[in-house]
Amino acid sequence: MSQRQPEHPINPLFVDRWSPRAFDASPIGQEQLHALLEAARWAPSAHNAQPWRFVYALRDSAEWPAFLDLLIANNQRWAANASVLLVVLSKRSFQAPGKDAPAPLGSHAFDAGAAWASLALQAAHDGLATHAMGGFDRERARALLGVPADYDIHVAVAIGRRAERDSLPDDLRAREQPNQREPLQRLAAAGRFDPALL
Repeated sequence: MSQRQPEHPINPLFVDRWSPRAFDASPIGQEQLHALLEAARWAPSAHNAQPWRFVYALRDSAEWPAFLDLLIANNQRWAANASVLLVVLSKRSFQAPGKDAPAPLGSHAFDAGAAWASLALQAAHDGLATHAMGGFDRERARALLGVPADYDIHVAVAIGRRAERDSLPDDLRAREQPNQREPLQRLAAAGRFDPALL
């Protein structure tokens, strides 16, 4: 298991959260899931528009097989053992108070990312794991979930309790460890965009 070390003192929750693939297939209750969604609900957003939306299926629910089938085959192999599959959406427009019509909301995806991060951190705090996936069929998801045309579909997320990495297929075991991060000087610069950020 790799050891993550922050360059500056931060809450350990940020370093300890990672995206495993090994889940133990045990169910989680509605109350546990609602706590994660509640954390997402309190994320910041431009104009307080709160453009994020979440559509989910609990394992053993009638909807579960269809949600699982949206994932590419390689993701299905491990996400089948998650407790929840959740799709993150955001609305591209916002009608501000006092305005006659909606206007484009340029920050909708950014805001949905803040909500997803809040959900993931709450899950880590609660002893649960999350793994977001880009590998799924968005067109089929739009039809299956009844997503309106003015909403973007961003990621699918597996949520559940971690299992031992030995539970994974052989080819996935080596990847089952926290990854590292770029050094801070590659990510932030004072005053102007620095060549080091390229």
